[in-house]
Amino acid sequence: MLTGRRAFAGKSQLSVASAILEKEPEPLSALKPMTPPALDHTIRKCLAKDAEERWQSASDLKSELLWISQSSGEAAIRRRPRVTVSRWRNGVLLATGALLLATATALITYISSNRLNSPPLVRSVILPPPQVTLLTLGDNAGAPAISRDGSKLVFVGMADGKQMLFLRHLDAGTTEPLPGTGNGKFPFWSPDGKSLGFFADEQLKKLELSGGPPVSLAPASDGRGGSWAGEVILFAPDIYEGIYRVPATGGKAVTVTKVDRSQHSTHRWPLFLPDGKHFLYLAARHTGSQEGNAEVYAASIDGGTAKLILHSSGSVLFSSGNLLYFREGSLMAQEFDPDRLELRGGATPIGSVLREGGNWGIIASASQNGVLLYQSAGEVSYPVIWTDRNGRRIGPVPITDQLVDLHLSPDQTRAATVRFSGAHGQVVVFDLKSGAQTKITFGEDAWYVAWSPDGKRVAFSAMKAGSTNTNVYIKRADGAGEPELLVSADEIDAPEDWTRDGRYLVITRGSAGSQKIWVVPMFGDRKPFPLFPNATFDHFAGRVSPDGKWIAYASRESGAIELYVTSFPNGVGKWQISSGGAAYPEAWKADTKELYFIAKDGNMIAVSVRESAGSFAIQDMRPLFRSPFLTGPVNTVFDVDPKDGRRFIGSTAPDSSSLPLNMITNWTAQLKK
Repeated sequence: MLTGRRAFAGKSQLSVASAILEKEPEPLSALKPMTPPALDHTIRKCLAKDAEERWQSASDLKSELLWISQSSGEAAIRRRPRVTVSRWRNGVLLATGALLLATATALITYISSNRLNSPPLVRSVILPPPQVTLLTLGDNAGAPAISRDGSKLVFVGMADGKQMLFLRHLDAGTTEPLPGTGNGKFPFWSPDGKSLGFFADEQLKKLELSGGPPVSLAPASDGRGGSWAGEVILFAPDIYEGIYRVPATGGKAVTVTKVDRSQHSTHRWPLFLPDGKHFLYLAARHTGSQEGNAEVYAASIDGGTAKLILHSSGSVLFSSGNLLYFREGSLMAQEFDPDRLELRGGATPIGSVLREGGNWGIIASASQNGVLLYQSAGEVSYPVIWTDRNGRRIGPVPITDQLVDLHLSPDQTRAATVRFSGAHGQVVVFDLKSGAQTKITFGEDAWYVAWSPDGKRVAFSAMKAGSTNTNVYIKRADGAGEPELLVSADEIDAPEDWTRDGRYLVITRGSAGSQKIWVVPMFGDRKPFPLFPNATFDHFAGRVSPDGKWIAYASRESGAIELYVTSFPNGVGKWQISSGGAAYPEAWKADTKELYFIAKDGNMIAVSVRESAGSFAIQDMRPLFRSPFLTGPVNTVFDVDPKDGRRFIGSTAPDSSSLPLNMITNWTAQLKK
């Protein structure tokens, strides 16, 4: 300030840092000859290399500057200079001292006040502990969640082949697994930071960190986010549902928002505002996830008309008076009045942020005291692997896309898949040797696929424009020609399997809570009929045995998902295959003597079966290996080489480990720059 020059100069931050460590600044007297020696001494003491040699308090520095100012004035009076130049010089010194005193006092007050009331902005990167894989992407993972006081972090991780929740203490840097949270996803905190909410086993659950097993609060077939205020939890129980509320102690879940099917297909990612009454949520349409298709609304737990806040295709956060939201790959911050439910001022970009394209969740979390966590956007790999019967990886697969369905061709040389392309599902056939790709769909939003028995055609489902319902189509597997419409109903229809004789296509009709297996004859009038006409329970994911006599399927008849076998196509008789829960789908060996599925504990199970005189029996059931394939209540992407049951192919957890998990303390300081 006195010289108009920096104390330490340099062409880069590194050279400046080196100068600070190694060099001494020029004396003030060399740059400003009229500087009093006492002032030169004071400034040099401020710049001492050794902290112990500097002024130890702002008060000491203030007293020194005051003394210099007064000394300069008294010296001028005692000397009574006889020339105008001397009088002018002393006046300058007196004015300079007074200016220094005022400036330094104001500066010290400002710095001291801001240091006390506003901690510095600090950036860091959070790393998962060794042997734990951080899971953030996919419908079975979720963003890490910071407690409201910013002291703790919970995240979804994989260790020893098992997915569960982990708790990290940010003050100590220690991480611990949370027992009882197997397959847990989308965690969120209680207001006091003593409990967690999460989704697992088709349930909304609560875990007290002080001890004890998790408690199930409400059914949630495929949850999409929760938020906790007081004794109320808001949650989205399924991909096609609205927002529900349930007491934090458990009880009946009550609908809070209702999806207007003419505009949206889902409400999800609820977020309580500070008053514990109003909340924000994302409303989106599954036919696309551009900003024009998705909006953030504000609503009240007491009902009433929701208020549009902004267009955004991602979940939102509220922290330190700001709304944090997704826009074209960036995490944006904008002042938000939670009382008036209004945005104010302009938006400020914080950084590029990772978003899960399939469920619109941004990988970010924020405390209420200025701690922000987000994962940077970037290239994510979605490994697809082959394993042998012992679980060993036996070769690469030329597929690196995010898949929601995969089926081997009858000759095992190709794979028909549904991959995410932008915001849409796209049917693609891969040559498993060369990696060549054949696109089957282009503008359609596809979901599921099945092979014809001769490997020349595929059946797939695609959404109708402006609707969540789907049609079923058939198209040549080489991509030639136009798709043929097979089934068109006001339903959500998804192909599951095509019988080896080509006579029937098995589909699942409906969404969670109303899912049923239907059979489409590929002859005659092709009119679909239900496998179990009088069933009141969900049953889905039917796979017909190679000999065409049996169909294995998943059912919620007993509450949890279990696997059963019945006769095909008339659905007579029933044999339960799994116990203790299962993750479908299931697959058959070519000779119909073995059936495979992934159990709830994560093991790949082989079931030896025998049929005789119209009866079905289990001979043996044994675990083969711990499955590396990502499992979930909607789709588990794997298949088995039916020839001998010795090769398994499937999608593993998305690998976003190369993308930093950034943490910013006092993140709002970035808005002031």
